[in-house]
Amino acid sequence: MELEVYTKDGKAAGRKVNASDAVFGAEINEHCVYLAVNSQMKNSRQGTRSTKTRNEVRGGGKKPWRQKGRGTARAGSTRSPIWVGGSTIFGPRPIHFKSRLTKRVKQMARISAFSARQKDDKIKVVETFSLEQPKTRNMK
Repeated sequence: MELEVYTKDGKAAGRKVNASDAVFGAEINEHCVYLAVNSQMKNSRQGTRSTKTRNEVRGGGKKPWRQKGRGTARAGSTRSPIWVGGSTIFGPRPIHFKSRLTKRVKQMARISAFSARQKDDKIKVVETFSLEQPKTRNMK
């Protein structure tokens, strides 16, 4: 497969470059691309949300009132989940969302992405790429 070479200004340079058919002309495996994107999104999740349970809330060590004779419900701690200032029942805990792909699946996803871009004519080869200053207007 041959790809057209362009200058930095976006004009055709008049020559072509050989590209591997194994990379740019392969069959597109959408499931591998899906797995790679899904894994990337999972790995970007932080997973640090957390709430405090009964043993983590500060205070509440003393029994608030005696067990019998007061006429109110039994209470063992002021940090019970049903009290204001208490803990949370079954609240969120820190969790790891990491997922790993095998080398072969990653490679197939990359090849499928390159092949799909080439199929849509969205891959351009630039002959030289040097900038005097790293400015966005120069990149445009």
